[in-house]
Amino acid sequence: MTLAPRWTDRPDHRQWLAREADDLLRLFETESIDPEGGFFPLDAQGRAIREESLREIHVTTRMVHCYALAAQMGRPGAMTIVDHGLRFLRERHRQPNGGYAWGVTSRDVPDPRLTGYGHAFVLLAAASAKKAGHPDAQGLLDDVTRVIRDRFWEKDAGAIREGFDAEWREIEPYRGQNCNMHLTEALMAAFEATGDAEHLRMAERIAELIVNRRARENGWRLAEHFHADWSVDHGYDGDPMFRPAGLTPGHSLEWARLLVQLHETGGRRLDWAPEAARALFERAVTDGWDREKGGLYYTLGWDDRPAIAERYWWPVCEGIGAAHALSELDGDPVYEEWYRRFWDFAALHLIDREHGGWHPQIDADGRPSSDPFFGKPDLYHALQACIIPLHPLTGSPFAQPPKPAG
Repeated sequence: MTLAPRWTDRPDHRQWLAREADDLLRLFETESIDPEGGFFPLDAQGRAIREESLREIHVTTRMVHCYALAAQMGRPGAMTIVDHGLRFLRERHRQPNGGYAWGVTSRDVPDPRLTGYGHAFVLLAAASAKKAGHPDAQGLLDDVTRVIRDRFWEKDAGAIREGFDAEWREIEPYRGQNCNMHLTEALMAAFEATGDAEHLRMAERIAELIVNRRARENGWRLAEHFHADWSVDHGYDGDPMFRPAGLTPGHSLEWARLLVQLHETGGRRLDWAPEAARALFERAVTDGWDREKGGLYYTLGWDDRPAIAERYWWPVCEGIGAAHALSELDGDPVYEEWYRRFWDFAALHLIDREHGGWHPQIDADGRPSSDPFFGKPDLYHALQACIIPLHPLTGSPFAQPPKPAG
């Protein structure tokens, strides 16, 4: 197979990516805006579910982040959606005791937990909104930065705690990879938005712990779950959406992209990061790709065998970003081959041409399925899969990172 020129160097492919991004943005801006505040979830046909429902913070913040990216692309109306989401964060998610509640409605706070995962996305939303030029973003950015540093950050470990109740009592002696991975993404965006090098140092410390120490010592298997002392909890069995048991190949691919970004954003001072990104990618596609049917298994056991064999949309999205990042870094044609393989699977099985958006998961027979994901998932993963390959490898999309200090 001839793999040159790369798809991302071809104008037609770049136009295709831009059209796919436009399709996603048009669907969500048409259906998901709740005039009473926040965003409606979408059903499998891409229609707004207008009944009163719990609004989880990761959905609100990801919408802000995505439309902040769209605003930077020059999309009319995008900044209005950013403003809508920021207002909901301030007026509903922000709590009197500080921090941002996990789940709210227009009337009350059914789930007042204060989570590291949620606060990571508040930071990402604030940083992206600031880069897009929203006038209220700096206040949110300052506030959530204080909360993360004062409440969540464990200085000795170099990572964050998982979560607290509404009174800032720690809920459980659990530490997680997932919230720290997303905080790494958010910290890089915050550094790009502010020039505060402490954001970058925190991102590098998280990567050192989660990847360079724990993943490396486990043969580049990315541990998801940890005890309070940050030793790996191999037997943890949590919920299938945010804390699935075992290993999650999609997160290894997500980290591969973030490590390349962190290496570049930090002035290439993390000399171990490229090696680690390559190793995580290789392990993920070797163990996680379904060789018969395509797609990535959702989870594996520590014996490297599939545990949840259904193929979900977001790991493929992260594979696209990782393959692009490593192709930019190395030029090795193996990453271009994987880039095309990921997009082939997405185009044929995951993108919903009838109703818009993406199917969240595919069952063993290749049919769209549900549980734990229902309807149309938020556009965060799919939109970034379309946008990231359109930009050079210097940071996050639209990044103009300042020179790191220290």
